[in-house]
Amino acid sequence: MTETGKKLIAGIDEARRGPVIGPLVIAGVMMDEKDLPKLDKLGVKDSKLLTPKQRETLFPKIQQISKYKIIVIEPQEIDDAVLSEELNLNWLEALKAVEIIKSLKPNKTIIDCPSTNIAKYTNYIKEKLGMDEIKIICEHKADLNHKIVGAASILAKVTGDRIIEEIKKKYGNVGTGYPSDPTTQKFLKENWDKHPEIFRKSWISWQNHKNGKDQKKLGEF
Repeated sequence: MTETGKKLIAGIDEARRGPVIGPLVIAGVMMDEKDLPKLDKLGVKDSKLLTPKQRETLFPKIQQISKYKIIVIEPQEIDDAVLSEELNLNWLEALKAVEIIKSLKPNKTIIDCPSTNIAKYTNYIKEKLGMDEIKIICEHKADLNHKIVGAASILAKVTGDRIIEEIKKKYGNVGTGYPSDPTTQKFLKENWDKHPEIFRKSWISWQNHKNGKDQKKLGEF
């Protein structure tokens, strides 16, 4: 399954889980265990502890010394999962993590766990993966505690930020895309019924505008 004599370790993390605008990004990074100190030398850490410039600088350096996979989940797929009876956002992330693991084929994978129930999340991934020879470890704050997961968080974060910059070029200033951002709130208020491809319509912040608009229309009759 893996190259002889190597112990391949993968880290998986996501970025842009909470925004009402734009995709969710999940990244996996894999290296031979003996090469992990290279991440220390580069200065890799949880992406939240780095400046945008530091993340951009590290992005290609991480790609050069690792095997990696990045998955971009568009708003429509997020909505389909959130609004379905079988899935939710956690299970969607888990399925994408399984896709990354199957692609990279590590001996061990450390995953930053989005669920409060770590045991249930771990078992779901193991069940969907169906590969007992791969050790799965799900943790809270894995991006902080493991450099390989920190490396994945950087790839996910930079990819997500670049996509938001492209959205801004095409649609105007959407802000960060997070519901708490006043610029995003303004854009959402003015554009919620346009550009359906960039909004997560299962988010309450989008639905509030839709419901408010519909009620207003009904009141006009």
